[in-house]
Amino acid sequence: MKVLSIGNSFSCDAHRYLYELAKEEGVEIETTNLYIGGCSLEMHFENLINDSKNYLGFQNGYETQKYFSINEALLSDDWDVVTLQQASFKSADFKTYTPFLESIAKTIRNLCPRAKVYIHQTWAYENNSDLLHNLGFKSDEEMFYKIKEAYLSAVEVIRGYKIIPCGEAMLLASKEGIKVHRDGFHASLGVGRYILALAWFKALTGLAITNNSFDRFDEPITEQERKIAIKAVDVTFSEKGH
Repeated sequence: MKVLSIGNSFSCDAHRYLYELAKEEGVEIETTNLYIGGCSLEMHFENLINDSKNYLGFQNGYETQKYFSINEALLSDDWDVVTLQQASFKSADFKTYTPFLESIAKTIRNLCPRAKVYIHQTWAYENNSDLLHNLGFKSDEEMFYKIKEAYLSAVEVIRGYKIIPCGEAMLLASKEGIKVHRDGFHASLGVGRYILALAWFKALTGLAITNNSFDRFDEPITEQERKIAIKAVDVTFSEKGH
């Protein structure tokens, strides 16, 4: 399976362990991420129409030191999946998605007619953080439920294949008392990124993660954190029908 993400640092977090985790499970998921920090759908759209070659490429979770345009990346391989997302600070407001999301999805389908278009659901900022409050939210739950509504609208308006429910899994894990953020909004380098990799693997393959034992993390996680991460993703998929 070949996966291309048109994203930002949040898709970097999601991709970091995905290739290696999948390989350990006997599944080949080659991942490419187009990265511009904080890039919104509006910026992606502008870069697309200008054919701007300013996306740093990441391959299988690692920086390549090569730059690409969206068009160039879309035409570079026979993609099975292409993912889209909104910048985290705009994710709770669907009005910021349109008409940029629709235009980008149309280009993807024109250039990669075989690819399934997935929506990568981003996650809420850390509870009680200044970053959260600066966006006008009182809690991570309040921010997440607005994010959830927006992403449901997003997948509907472009008739996307599926939502990757990272935000739901991250929220569930944080409610179990583990720290899923590293700086108030990005995923923590260990368990946060592990949750994301599990959610992507489950969404892309439909395979079980209950006994996952991947352990090559950038920062260590405890066995209790592993259990909480797996449970959070499993509950997200079993209860939400993803």
